[in-house]
Amino acid sequence: MTKTVKLVFSLDVLVYPLLFVLSLWLVFWVEVRFGVNFNRYGIYPLHAEGLIGILTGPFIHSGLEHLFNNSVPLLVLSMGLFYFYRSIRWRVVILGVLLTGLMTWLIGRPAMHIGASGVVYMLTSFLFFKGAFSRHYRLMAIALIVVFLYGGFIWYLFPIDPKISWEGHISGFAVGLVLALLLRPKKPPVARYAWESPNYNPDDDEFMQQFDDDGNFIGDLPKEEQAEEEPIKIIYRFRSRKDDL
Repeated sequence: MTKTVKLVFSLDVLVYPLLFVLSLWLVFWVEVRFGVNFNRYGIYPLHAEGLIGILTGPFIHSGLEHLFNNSVPLLVLSMGLFYFYRSIRWRVVILGVLLTGLMTWLIGRPAMHIGASGVVYMLTSFLFFKGAFSRHYRLMAIALIVVFLYGGFIWYLFPIDPKISWEGHISGFAVGLVLALLLRPKKPPVARYAWESPNYNPDDDEFMQQFDDDGNFIGDLPKEEQAEEEPIKIIYRFRSRKDDL
């Protein structure tokens, strides 16, 4: 019986996060190339003119080191979000950015708060808490990976450096936790095995044809693929919108 493995590549899992990160670098390049400073478009707490920074602040950085330190985790974490939480990813991004910026505007010190670190903390918090609450092994695994990679971020939730917007960090962390509690994605499909079925009968050829030699359910495969005696097949395809969870 043929074993068929489907490797599904979702292009948007890479494209959208990469575009977001590249937009940060584009803004920084414009500042350097034309000698302009966009810091005035950051979040200035409790001032009406500072509200624009909720939308523009994440794109503005104070220097190359600041930009690089935010770019790598932003790319990694947003790819994790887009892959594992397809059904709610845009709600997490939009609500996360807006609420993080608004909370920073409400609790921040009277200074310009710039950079995407608040968004990074929001994604870190969401992926960790959502995975921990899910009780699904794949989502719990990504939560543990987040802790392993970015657990050190916890120290910057406190005012240990006056040059760092810890208010933006704690805002993102709190918003990520709230979104993890409130937003409910579609559950990942659970593997089905022959012996888990109430109709399990190893002597029933028609029933057993729905499963491969290891007991994995393959009932949705064409009959001719199930019957062929061939090496393992690997099917490559790009994910379309209808495949999203």
